[in-house]
Amino acid sequence: MADVGEPCVVCTEPLTETSGADCMRCGRPYHLNRRNDIPGKDCGTAWINDDIMSLEFACEVCLLLPEEEEEPEFSLDDVLDLDEGAAYAGWSAEQLQRAADAGQVAHRKTGGGIYLFRRGDLPRGV
Repeated sequence: MADVGEPCVVCTEPLTETSGADCMRCGRPYHLNRRNDIPGKDCGTAWINDDIMSLEFACEVCLLLPEEEEEPEFSLDDVLDLDEGAAYAGWSAEQLQRAADAGQVAHRKTGGGIYLFRRGDLPRGV
């Protein structure tokens, strides 16, 4: 749990003995009144996750952020070297290499100097 006196990530006021929690998304402290018999400040919430039968904690900052989108399925078949990428894009290998070096096409260059591209990052028939 958050330390007494630490600033809340939401309102920046110091946490008290009964009003501190750590956000499970960003890891920063926020106000959460852990007692229902005394008034307290809430700068986030806690809830029971039915899937894992556990309490989860989140600050208002993280609750307002959009949910992170999962990356689409990835296959090694979508990784192309320079020659394959050029053929897929309809370019020469030299054109694709120049575009990659200029930052116009996303790529990775291995330690051995091999250019790698994801099929979805390459232009088609330009």
